[in-house]
Amino acid sequence: MKSVIIFAICVFIMSCNNDNYEEIEQTLNTYIQGRVIEKGAVIACAASDYSTGNILTFYYPEAGASNIRLYQTATSNIDSDEYSNYNQVFIQNEPFFNGYLGKYELIDENEKWIIVTFELDNEVKISNPIRSKQVTKPTVWNNAVTIDKTSFGMPIFNWEDNPVGDNAIYFQVVSDRNNSLLSGTYTYENQFQYYKTDNLVLNVTTQTPPDLFPKEEYNFTLMDVSSDNWVNWVVQKPFEVQ
Repeated sequence: MKSVIIFAICVFIMSCNNDNYEEIEQTLNTYIQGRVIEKGAVIACAASDYSTGNILTFYYPEAGASNIRLYQTATSNIDSDEYSNYNQVFIQNEPFFNGYLGKYELIDENEKWIIVTFELDNEVKISNPIRSKQVTKPTVWNNAVTIDKTSFGMPIFNWEDNPVGDNAIYFQVVSDRNNSLLSGTYTYENQFQYYKTDNLVLNVTTQTPPDLFPKEEYNFTLMDVSSDNWVNWVVQKPFEVQ
């Protein structure tokens, strides 16, 4: 009988310790205590899904990144730079563009601030805060892009500049029929040509983009991103080159 009581006490103590550990781990400020950190080192943004309205958070995991985490605040009316306001969200991430990017999907009606982190080179890399606006400014999804195919294998993509307001930068992805990313680029201009780098402000393409071949199916994806990293507008359009 005594051994049973002792066992029960041990289980209770271990349970309390585990609960405390999980509660500590949920706070971003606690997670980074004593760690070397780099702010703004994770490329991330978020959009509302066109059918469900859920929050889709996209991020670029650098090669070697580990322990990828998602943090959120309870509401948007909070200091977005105070890391003690962020709690870890324990949901599974998903591959996006066949794993070139990653994605989290949050089912929540409240607007909030979101941060993505990962560990790399013994540092904790932290994204800039993302302001979700799935209620006040849901993401617009359409195929409103003009594709000029006159330049052989190097189509030019043009779209309306700042169509819904609050634009800070544009993110473009060209992918193949299997949804594998061929190029990922950022511009301030409302134009991108595959594959010219003249007007790029950021390039997350890690390998030389392959040639585009006639009669092959490709896809163009555009994200119009605001200064607080909310995606105002998403364009998706299939195309072939001449």
